[in-house]
Amino acid sequence: MNLGPKAGSALAKAIKEANTSSKVEIVVCPPVLTATAVVNELNGSKIGVGVQNMYTETSGAYTGEISAEMILESGCQYVILGHSERREYFKESDEFINKKTKKALAAGLTPIPCVGEVLAERKSGKHVEIVSNQVNALIEGISADDIKKTVIAYEPVWAIGTGETASPEQAQEMHAVIRGILETAYGTETAQAVRILYGGSMKPENAEELLAKPDVDGGLIGGASLKADTFLAIVNAAEKLS
Repeated sequence: MNLGPKAGSALAKAIKEANTSSKVEIVVCPPVLTATAVVNELNGSKIGVGVQNMYTETSGAYTGEISAEMILESGCQYVILGHSERREYFKESDEFINKKTKKALAAGLTPIPCVGEVLAERKSGKHVEIVSNQVNALIEGISADDIKKTVIAYEPVWAIGTGETASPEQAQEMHAVIRGILETAYGTETAQAVRILYGGSMKPENAEELLAKPDVDGGLIGGASLKADTFLAIVNAAEKLS
C-alpha cells in the first residue's frame, strides 16, 4: 500500500526511461487506484502491469472488491494472489487462493500466487511440509496448460522484516521443493516451464547470488521496488545472468 497515481506513474516513468531494452521480463504491480496511471505511463513499453489482489466473482454485491474482468479492462495483465500479508491480515485460505487463481486463468490474466512459511514454522522444521501443502492446494484442479501460464512466488515470511536472513541455499532448497511437486503432478517439461519467483527481501546486494540458483527464476520485489535505482539494480543483476 504505497504510492498513489502521481508517485506511482513517476516511478514507472523512471523505470521505463532507464530500461529501454531489457533482456528480462519486468512487471510492476501498483495499488489498484494507481494501476491505470501506471498503465498509461508504460503504454508502448515492454513493461507489464498487474495489481495486488482480486476477487473470485465477475460482478455483484461484493462491495470494495475488484474482478478479473475489471483488471483486464484497465489494461493490466497480471495479478498477485495470496500474498503473505493477505494470508496473515485477511485470513485468506489455500482453498480461496486456488479459487482466485482458477478465476484469473479463466479470464486470461497471468496469476502470481504466493506460498511461504512464517518464522515459527521454519524454526520448528515444518517449512517443507507447510509449503508443500500450500502448493498442492494451489494446483488442485489446474491443468498442465494453465499451470504453465502461472507464476508462483515463494515468500519466506520469516526473512521479511524479522532480522533473520534467508541464504541463497535456503531459497534454492524451497524452490526445488516447489518444482518437485510440479514435476510429480505434471511431469518434468511442464514443471520446468513454470517460473518460480523468490520473494524474501531481494535487494541489490543479494539479487545476483539468489538469481544464480537453478530454480530461482526471478524475484517478487517489495521494499526495493519503491525506488527506481534499487529496483533497476536488481533488474541489472538478472540481466547479467540471462
